[in-house]
Amino acid sequence: MQFISDNAAAAHPKVLEAIAASNRLDAPYDGDEWSQRLDDAFSELFETEVRALWVSTGTAANCLALAALCPSYRGIVCHRDAHIEVDEAGAPGFFTGGAKLILLDGEGAKITPETVAAACDGIRKDVHQVQPAAISITNATEYGLVYHSGEVAALGKLAKERGLAFHMDGARLANALATTGESPADVTWRAGVDTLSFGFTKNGGLNAEALILFRTDLADEIEVRRKRSGHLLSKGRMLAAQILAMLEGDLWLDNARSANAAAQLLAQAAADRLVYPVEANEIILKASDEECDRLQAKGFDFYEWGPGQIRLVTSWDSDAQAVDRLAAAIAGL
Repeated sequence: MQFISDNAAAAHPKVLEAIAASNRLDAPYDGDEWSQRLDDAFSELFETEVRALWVSTGTAANCLALAALCPSYRGIVCHRDAHIEVDEAGAPGFFTGGAKLILLDGEGAKITPETVAAACDGIRKDVHQVQPAAISITNATEYGLVYHSGEVAALGKLAKERGLAFHMDGARLANALATTGESPADVTWRAGVDTLSFGFTKNGGLNAEALILFRTDLADEIEVRRKRSGHLLSKGRMLAAQILAMLEGDLWLDNARSANAAAQLLAQAAADRLVYPVEANEIILKASDEECDRLQAKGFDFYEWGPGQIRLVTSWDSDAQAVDRLAAAIAGL
């Protein structure tokens, strides 16, 4: 009974059907009919003109965006528990050619204008220290907390005042929006976001992520970087087809709602064991080593998440019986 990660979820049947439909002769790379439809599809979703590029991983989406926003000799402000710091094996430095991550603290892996300002003010304005060039936030965070549009806008305002670019890692943006009910536009470009890594693999895709450029002037550079980094796939139409299938009829949002609903059932069972409010599809709860052993002995898979804590992640296809069994097991600890 799998609760380790939504990366382990199955690909949605409609995604597989879309891949099969794209499995025919067409132009290579991104010259095919599916890839050519992405800009219009995402421009409609975000209510503004965007450029949309497919890549095969969230790490590539994040780091290609950051490489275009931050020179090799400058820095990216982010939380110390951000995915780009703890789960990407130094890829931001690799893709940018050496840019530094400037790490901040914050409850539930969220950063605020105050913490960003304090970090920037603590850097001397001389050649001896790395100067910040960009801010990166994760929505929802690694602890499952959600940035609302007002919080993003406050960071966007600070970024503009300080001359910083603004990137959002939206590997679980669908889950965040399923919770808040806010529009994709309000929580991204209207709030000052320049680039977005929009996750689909965790939410029913097979191996497709979308890199959304609200600053369309970045497209030419990122296309070159995508090729140079080995992420320009010959049969890119199969990635584009997955993404379009997820956008059709708001499947991406329906899938996220299913994952979030399963998480809420576990949250109710966890009660005062919760370390953070459950705002998306990740649950961090307190459990002793002995309690972890008891849950694992019953067949539940999850990550231990620091001393005395475990992380559970639900997905669009979480088995209802497994969720009920886990809820009962947690309540019975």
